[in-house]
Amino acid sequence: MMTSCCSLRRVIRTSVFAWLAVTFATAATGAELPAGAVVPAGAAMSPPAATLSGESQRLVRSGVAVDFSLVPAQGVKSLMEGEFADVRFRLSDEASGQAIRGTVPGAWMDMSQVIQAKGGAEQRSCKDKISLYLKGAIGIRPMVDLNSYYVVLLNNDASVAIVDPVVSMAGATSTLASVVLKAPGADWVSSDRDRRLYISMPRVGQVAVMDTETFKVVDNIDAGKTPVRVSLQPDGRYLWVGNNTDDAATSGVTVIDTETSKPVGFVVTGAGHHEITFTPDSRLAFVTSRHGGTVTVVDVATRQSIKSLSTGAQPLALAHSALSGSVYVSDGVDGHVAVIDTRALEVTRRIKLEPGLGPLRVTPDGRFALVLNPQEDRVHVVDTASNEKVQDVTITGQPYQLSFSKTYAYIRSLHSERVSMINLATLGRGRQVAVQNFSAGDQPPRTNSGIAIADTIVAAAGEGTIFVVNPADGTTYYYMEGTNAPSSNYRVYGSSPRAVTVVDRSLKEVEPGVYAGRVRIPVAGRYDIAFMLQSPQVLHCFTADVATNPRLAKVVDPLKIDFETTRREFSVDDVAVIRFHVADSLTGEARPGLAGLTAMYYLAPGRRRAETAVVEVGAGVYEARVPLAQAGAWYVYLGVPRLKIAYGQLPYYSLQALDKVTNPAPVATR
Repeated sequence: MMTSCCSLRRVIRTSVFAWLAVTFATAATGAELPAGAVVPAGAAMSPPAATLSGESQRLVRSGVAVDFSLVPAQGVKSLMEGEFADVRFRLSDEASGQAIRGTVPGAWMDMSQVIQAKGGAEQRSCKDKISLYLKGAIGIRPMVDLNSYYVVLLNNDASVAIVDPVVSMAGATSTLASVVLKAPGADWVSSDRDRRLYISMPRVGQVAVMDTETFKVVDNIDAGKTPVRVSLQPDGRYLWVGNNTDDAATSGVTVIDTETSKPVGFVVTGAGHHEITFTPDSRLAFVTSRHGGTVTVVDVATRQSIKSLSTGAQPLALAHSALSGSVYVSDGVDGHVAVIDTRALEVTRRIKLEPGLGPLRVTPDGRFALVLNPQEDRVHVVDTASNEKVQDVTITGQPYQLSFSKTYAYIRSLHSERVSMINLATLGRGRQVAVQNFSAGDQPPRTNSGIAIADTIVAAAGEGTIFVVNPADGTTYYYMEGTNAPSSNYRVYGSSPRAVTVVDRSLKEVEPGVYAGRVRIPVAGRYDIAFMLQSPQVLHCFTADVATNPRLAKVVDPLKIDFETTRREFSVDDVAVIRFHVADSLTGEARPGLAGLTAMYYLAPGRRRAETAVVEVGAGVYEARVPLAQAGAWYVYLGVPRLKIAYGQLPYYSLQALDKVTNPAPVATR
């Protein structure tokens, strides 16, 4: 369970929201505020500006000009449901036209119709809806939140859990979705541009493609033998998948075109595990071979090997520094870091450290390479300007994983429950390294066999917020930089997370004064695009019209499912009887005698998956009996294999099994 939800809300731009709370409190006193009006602190209300219809609008208020546009993404012809669109806000000074940089605007997209208040006695305007969004109320969320991010957990079973750190109920953060995979995941990488998360599944030789807008698996791509490490080249065009086998002839990298989701090449790079990095221009890829002792240089355009470099007996990790134009390769046996010049494609230096080296990463500014040495309980700091070791930092407990925020390096140790933090500003020759730590649970990660190759620590972009998973206790910890301990924690009931990442949907400053994001428009209709700025204080609702997508309009649900059972809470060991009515989607007529109808049920986030037969109990009325063997949230999916209707194409039913239910509600039917 996630606690201290108020602390979590600080993640979402605390100062902006504090101002909005005052603004909405003012509105609640009874003053009539027109949509889009602003109440500057200590000043009279300014008149609302006219809102223009269409895809491009301009607002001038409090000395600030806001130019809004919502345009189809590249390759999309028009604003249509189901398609990507780019939302942009250009902020400039009204008098000088100078761009306003470094601010933190907020934005939401939602349908223009009002929200009906409780009891139906009150209508809510666009501005009022923002107030509800900020409160994190269950069931009241905008269709598109341009301030948000989601925490995504890779579990030890074949599942992924998605957590919304803002929406809460009774102080507990809710799981937004659970995604079932074909097999347990090993590694993942996300593409913010395409709203995709790629997850390697070694057991089935595939990469799952999860849509991070809908949080559904949209494809499973064949990716060669034992796919483990996945890396996306900087321009996002190709996904590179490391195939780990002991046979040098079948061990290498599979290259997948992200536009077609098809493999377009395989490059033999030598036996063993593979790590992958690229030049910033996506022209060259560098692939290690742990057993072969080499780094293979691959031409991305041709997907052909152009050179093989001997870097040591056991290359374990590599990373590229754009600042030095070099690739750094750590060797676990020889104890050195090989430096590859990416122009000459030669090993130009070997920095002698100590045997036992492991993970290596370059700081976000490219200035230093940090190399973990689990054998010696050290972190070696290499200056990429001089290619020399400048510092050694003691980190006890066998450090094995390294992640960065803008200001700190976070290090996880196998034999310690504490996470170490190195202040990046204290790196450099002659400086005293500042190290802090905090506890992420009371058990070290080594006590669990489910440690993944993917990161167990991730920073929320630009927020000073860190999420840490501890596979030993199955808990995700939320930490804010500058505090002494995690602010809260979250646990997926019945499962254990092995890795964590963040899906970021917030606006980014893509050029001076231009804040932009890419969205997938959920449905057709008129939208309110609510915009807010803290200083100066601006709150306004722009509008945009979205057309029906002819392609999507032709898609009709294969069957109409109407659940008659309404009970949601049961006791453990109960058999839940789920009754539902089946009708033809087009005619609405009942479908009696539907052969082959089955139900698949599982315990969130994907455990105890099983199928059960469905029995017809009336004309077009069916029942599925679901045994609830364990406490937790259960999901029931329907399918008709004979009609090629797969699980997930029809509505599903969710319920909860509790250890004990007091005065359980009766089964209600329509």
